[in-house]
Amino acid sequence: MGRRVTERAEPARTGPVYGQKFNKNNSLNLIRLVLSAMVLFAHGFYLAGLGHGPEISGENLGGWAVAGFFTISGYLITASRFSNSFGTYLTHRVARIYPAFIVCLLVTVLVFAPIAYVQQNGGLKGYMSTETTPLRFLFSNMFLKMNVYDVSYTPANVPFAGSWNGSLWSLYFEFLCYLMIGFLGLFAVVRRSPWPMIAAFAVSVAVYANLEALAPYLSTSDFQLLARLAPFFLGGAVIRLLSPWIGLHWAAGLASLVLSLALILFVPVWGGQLASPLITYFILWFSTVLPSPQLIKDNDISYGFYIYAWPVQQLLAMAGLHEAGIVLFDLGAVAGTAVLAVLSWLLVERPVMERVRKSGAKGFTAKQLPATV
Repeated sequence: MGRRVTERAEPARTGPVYGQKFNKNNSLNLIRLVLSAMVLFAHGFYLAGLGHGPEISGENLGGWAVAGFFTISGYLITASRFSNSFGTYLTHRVARIYPAFIVCLLVTVLVFAPIAYVQQNGGLKGYMSTETTPLRFLFSNMFLKMNVYDVSYTPANVPFAGSWNGSLWSLYFEFLCYLMIGFLGLFAVVRRSPWPMIAAFAVSVAVYANLEALAPYLSTSDFQLLARLAPFFLGGAVIRLLSPWIGLHWAAGLASLVLSLALILFVPVWGGQLASPLITYFILWFSTVLPSPQLIKDNDISYGFYIYAWPVQQLLAMAGLHEAGIVLFDLGAVAGTAVLAVLSWLLVERPVMERVRKSGAKGFTAKQLPATV
């Protein structure tokens, strides 16, 4: 189906008034891979029994990496939404995030958990019939919401017991943000002007800034987590809708970095959320000047790296590698996770995206479906 005129994401312009137009010759894949490695590094302290690790304004590096993911995702996913019908957009989003997620759950119950169960019990007898069965793990988590983290009481003999994948929790909230943008894209006024999205971003920041006062009325942990992450996503969306007028420039990029750090350091609790458009702008500008190997530009393994890092780290903890120090523990985890991330990309993620493209979903390319958390 052809796109209607009302579905255009921005006014017809030859280029932004200020700075250079963002283009596909960028290093966003590399930046996302670095953010995934930051999550692995931060989780390494938990999984080695060493506490929270380094923090900035009360948030560890993994939390800031997830925020970075959400800002990038907000920018790119908004571009995808405003270039496609809602049905095509949703197909793209499901194709990008869901198949690899399901395969990760299957790998957990077929590979990771059996290894741990054998180590703990000397064999697989009873593996399928314990209270926390493999099937319970699969069916409880199959719709992106992580409700169960252990499989047959594994892993047990590790510093952080009872959890096979503490990274997957963010995918549910990522998808809620997809639905949010999908819904907003149904309204012509949102497509024609950036102001409704700016207003949505401002409301999201205000909600998070006043979360303590709202807690008696909206006290669920799910709402609190969404309130924390949504401003980052909407901040990226705001920059996307402003991009016809505001391009990328080194001076604005550096200024965005300085102002972001100032807000994070000097505005307690919600400074990072308020800074999310600036964070997005800096990341986009930096991606145009940061050199990246062509292999990484063409192959985005950051999503696979994100979803497999935790279980790999748990296996290494079972083997006692965490006792050798955090550096060796993390290096071992990077090596093992990279192998699974490459396999996920080559065997699951890229083939699914290519299949969706061949099935006739217009406007689809692998680069338009970024790996996100």
